[in-house]
Amino acid sequence: MTTEVTEVSDCTVHTCAFNHDGCTAYAITVSGSPEHASCATFIDTSETGGLPMVLAHVGACQRNECVHNSHLMCNKHDVKIGSGSDLADCLSYQPR
Repeated sequence: MTTEVTEVSDCTVHTCAFNHDGCTAYAITVSGSPEHASCATFIDTSETGGLPMVLAHVGACQRNECVHNSHLMCNKHDVKIGSGSDLADCLSYQPR
């Protein structure tokens, strides 16, 4: 089990309300389906959300089959969010 929280080091989803030159959500949730992981915090709206600074971390990861998942927490040093199968995918996802 990890005692650190994983940083969101890069987010290229510019249509997300939390992306202001990086993710400004306090924490994101990674969800998706088998063989695919996505950012469940992604919100495509004209509203502006988040903190006044880039500080995002992975709060929970629902992708239990990912090699980086330990007790539903991500134990990778950092993750990148961007376009993949969906608009806001966890590009660091690796199935076991």
